Amino acid sequence: MAREDKILTPVRAIAPILLLISLLACSVYLFGSDSSYGANQIALLLSAGFVGLVAMGAGWSWKEVEQGILQGIRLCLGPLLILMSVGMLIGSWILAGVIPAIIYYGVDILSPSMFYAATAVLCAITAVSIGSSWTVAGTIGIGMMAIAASFGLSPGITAGAIISGAYLGDKLSPLSDTTNLASGIAGVDLFAHIRHLLWTTVPSFVLALIALSLFGGGSVSSPQQIAELRYSLGQQFNIGPYLFLPLFIMLFLSYRKVSALASIMISALVGILFALVFQAPATLALADQADIPRAMQLMQGVWISLFNGYTANSGNEFMDQLLSKGGLISMLNTCALIICAMAFGGAIEKVGILEYLVGAALKRVHSTGGLVTATVGTCVASNVVTSDQFIAITVPGRMFRSEFQRRGLSPLNLSRTLEDSATLTSALVPWNTCGAYMAATLGVSTFSYAPFAFFNYLCPLIAILYGYWHIAQKPLEAPLPEPV
Repeated sequence: MAREDKILTPVRAIAPILLLISLLACSVYLFGSDSSYGANQIALLLSAGFVGLVAMGAGWSWKEVEQGILQGIRLCLGPLLILMSVGMLIGSWILAGVIPAIIYYGVDILSPSMFYAATAVLCAITAVSIGSSWTVAGTIGIGMMAIAASFGLSPGITAGAIISGAYLGDKLSPLSDTTNLASGIAGVDLFAHIRHLLWTTVPSFVLALIALSLFGGGSVSSPQQIAELRYSLGQQFNIGPYLFLPLFIMLFLSYRKVSALASIMISALVGILFALVFQAPATLALADQADIPRAMQLMQGVWISLFNGYTANSGNEFMDQLLSKGGLISMLNTCALIICAMAFGGAIEKVGILEYLVGAALKRVHSTGGLVTATVGTCVASNVVTSDQFIAITVPGRMFRSEFQRRGLSPLNLSRTLEDSATLTSALVPWNTCGAYMAATLGVSTFSYAPFAFFNYLCPLIAILYGYWHIAQKPLEAPLPEPV
């Protein structure tokens, strides 16, 4: 059956979205913060099945919908491998003393009163240098979360600060895949795109830093508690500045454009080497078989850290809770959430529901502000229903490209709006690949950190205001090249 014979009606297009929203709302109501541990997965799978039923009524076959589901899942295989590798990285870096060293020196250097703003700036500088929000969260972000816990500061606000800074770099860095994708989809020069991004990025980040500074209310932990923590870390691990070398290697690999998966796996292996060389007692303590040769005990210890994470038994309850984490197994539930989300997203994309809804929305757009709002809304909706920021950039980018041209607006306005919305809001959706990754890596639920990821929702709002106020809306100067 030809595509034109497959007819979507408004009811058929909206029904799967409404069902998903309803089921997810019920999931959160019934299970609260535990909803991501199975309940959300069920909601997404049931909604994907319902898309199939709707599609069959519109002329698609179940096999076609199933192909869309499988294609959606294939798109997330790379992020899934990265996520599992990050679990291994966390376990090996704690065992190697890298994370303990970051905590040990960090609590002595950083000021609790300005900790949140300093965290955002540090993550932003690093992310601009390497172009990866995921790498920043999986390295510096983990250390900052641990330092925040040592100070007794809010994990939700800290995670929000990390994500604000990390996504500034993901948005502005010429090394970022989303930055290159957005400029390519819109057909504009990469560096012209980055310069145009500054109009919304700079005021949004300044406002985010002001907001984060207002939360810097000092440390809950007393100086004595901090001293006890540093003493316990020194007793449990051999602490020294040389333990920062795996972090520098990780950042160097990212800067040299080595793939994220390769960088993380190499860094995990470096962590294992450091554990064997500098933390042999801790590695032996992690092994649970004392009647095997020492070499095999060491192997078992590092192996356990990779698949089951590090388990601290120092006698210091707070430190044990702080460091007992990581491992591939800790990421499997998040992997299941991503697979189920991408199944729904693949079905939606195959049937063309999002495309249909955007077409209907464009008929009601009568101004530049309305066009920018429609673009932002479509990108946010794409992050929600397709669960992938790359789809949220690509699909709306192609669909709105001709509309920006028809209204005499430069494609730079489109590429900027794609980044302001699709890139930044991906981390605010719990079942999106980015939101699930950030929650699993930082150990804080998306609902806990989202209110404090100020930069990520200020940017889309400022983009909309610019559209209605006609600020930084560059006019079209020449015909558009063909999209990439």
